[in-house]
Amino acid sequence: MRLYTKTNNNRTMNIIVTIKQVPNTNVIKINPVTGTLIREGVPSILNPDDASALEMALQLKDKFGAHVTVITMGPPQADAICREAFAMGADRAILLSDRKFAGADTLATSYALSGAIKTLDYDLILAGRQAIDGDTAQTPVSLAQHLDLPQVTYATNLEFDGKKLCTVTKETEEGYQILEVETPCVLTVLSSAIKPRYMTVKGIMEAYDKEVEVWGADKLDVEVERLGLSGSPTRVKKSFTKPQKQPGEVFEVDAEEAVEIIIKKLKEKHII
Repeated sequence: MRLYTKTNNNRTMNIIVTIKQVPNTNVIKINPVTGTLIREGVPSILNPDDASALEMALQLKDKFGAHVTVITMGPPQADAICREAFAMGADRAILLSDRKFAGADTLATSYALSGAIKTLDYDLILAGRQAIDGDTAQTPVSLAQHLDLPQVTYATNLEFDGKKLCTVTKETEEGYQILEVETPCVLTVLSSAIKPRYMTVKGIMEAYDKEVEVWGADKLDVEVERLGLSGSPTRVKKSFTKPQKQPGEVFEVDAEEAVEIIIKKLKEKHII
């Protein structure tokens, strides 16, 4: 991956990375009665796509001196992923935490994030493609809409010409597209695009000496009625796990008999 940054006036580039603390979906459970997530005892992690977006930003910083700010919205315990971002190399961390944000869907979340970002200086906004606890991929694209910025989703590679132009490789179902977009812009990054670095011991120790800025709704450039539950047009009615597949049948037969069995099974399913 080739990453270039220096703005045309030689100032340091400011990059914002949106991150989210999510439950580890490898151990997540659903309450069979209420249909809600059982969060007790489930470890929380930095969303994998967001970790790759942060790594993309940090490579810009390593090579060309970019300043990296991470921003997240969540309860006080989301401080942990801000510390993790510090330990990886982020320069600044902002945690949006306020009861007024409670119950926010993707639209209200993106609106709150945009209200914070409007108060900051930025050239580039990076985000993970989606969060593993919701898999909607809606928050980053809504954020771009709130900020009236161009966006490229599903990014796997980024090149910057040192002035205004980003050349982005975008993954599609058919293959790849090469797109050009001028900064400021929003890019969403796939977790497969770039492997996040490990936190160093020194970075971990220094992370707890740094300040995670906690911002309430009063710090944002927003209309309060568009935050949280009141600003959310959607509701989660029920969550459920995918039903487990029944074990298949195993046949130890010769090739001729195997063909007959396959044809019979296809006919049973009205495929042929």
